[in-house]
Amino acid sequence: MRKVELLAPAGDLEKLKIAYLYGADACFIGGKEFSLRARASNFSLADIKEGAKIAHMLNKKLYVTTNIVPHHENYEGLLEYLKELEKASVDGIIVASPYIAKVAKDHTNLEVHVSTQQSVLNTYHLNFWEDLGASRVVLGRELDYEQILKITAISGLDIEVFIHGGMCSSYSGRCTLSNTFTLRDANRGGCAHSCRWDYNLYDGEEKISTKIPFSMGSKDMQTLREIPKIIDCNVNSLKIEGRMKSLHYIATVVKTYRMLIDEYLGTGKVKDFSIYEEEIMKAESRITNTGFFNKENINDLQLYSEGDERPSQLFVGLVLDGSTDLALVEQRNYFEVGDKLELFSPLGENKTFILKEMFDEEKKPLKVARHPQQKVYLKIPYKVNEYDMLRKVYAETYKE
Repeated sequence: MRKVELLAPAGDLEKLKIAYLYGADACFIGGKEFSLRARASNFSLADIKEGAKIAHMLNKKLYVTTNIVPHHENYEGLLEYLKELEKASVDGIIVASPYIAKVAKDHTNLEVHVSTQQSVLNTYHLNFWEDLGASRVVLGRELDYEQILKITAISGLDIEVFIHGGMCSSYSGRCTLSNTFTLRDANRGGCAHSCRWDYNLYDGEEKISTKIPFSMGSKDMQTLREIPKIIDCNVNSLKIEGRMKSLHYIATVVKTYRMLIDEYLGTGKVKDFSIYEEEIMKAESRITNTGFFNKENINDLQLYSEGDERPSQLFVGLVLDGSTDLALVEQRNYFEVGDKLELFSPLGENKTFILKEMFDEEKKPLKVARHPQQKVYLKIPYKVNEYDMLRKVYAETYKE
């Protein structure tokens, strides 16, 4: 069976392990230096070393982003940092700067991947990076199937494409709106997401936006129905975006794509896409589109009005210990005795049950889990394991 890497984001060590357990072949993380997403809880060097150990123990890979578009003052400490990443045994770095790539190739044995920030859209651009020593290029998100196929037919580099997550209204993230409006440089990790703000729209002096404010942000990408055709473009890696996303989001999205990819590679077809679409809707997410992969939807890529968020409170608990008859669970959202819950696990299919018994840490009966990260014991009629998750099924509530 052909192997296609599923690459997932991780904002901390807990999310890193969750991504691996729920099906990612590799993860990308950001360090505290030279990385976009400056406001994420980025990894210290000690955490990066620990992350690499976790990855390799699970026979997975770990990549570190060094993908800022640097100003002169940002180069201080670069070589020392790259050498530390090499010592940490990470599997590669993701770069947007030719200089950072050159330093890495000249002075370390780090594998270099080219970030989508470079908007690589043609083979001439790929050849430039290949001459610099890059081994993989993350293509710009503006390409369609035909264009990707032309690239993979010619290029000798590994090709990575985005399949899920946030899209930028500018070319592959190279935006100056945030810097102009807030002095937060999107290309050095400080994006204020100015494209998603609400604006009044004018035609000359006449205000033409009324009840609904104007915005210009892109819809998120979701490509479940496109995955077979993307795989058939002979790409090497499929990338999920979202280092600032929640634990539950990462687990849900990763497992959904994992199952779909495995079904297609194993059987040559996908029997029912709706199963995967229903599952991925359980993740907290914005309105989605297929990006540039489906030309019929090309006029539906942008958000022009408010109401794009679809917040969810489905995720209610993370299993900390399932070794006894009562599972120890960490509360993540409000739930109570009588709720119908769904057990969501890296292993096997989802299972539902009615919660009939719950206890506090002293094993005293409890009716409601309302405190964030409260530790509770639950009577679950199935075998559970650490890092399994519980969701609330809102449609049904148990009655005595």
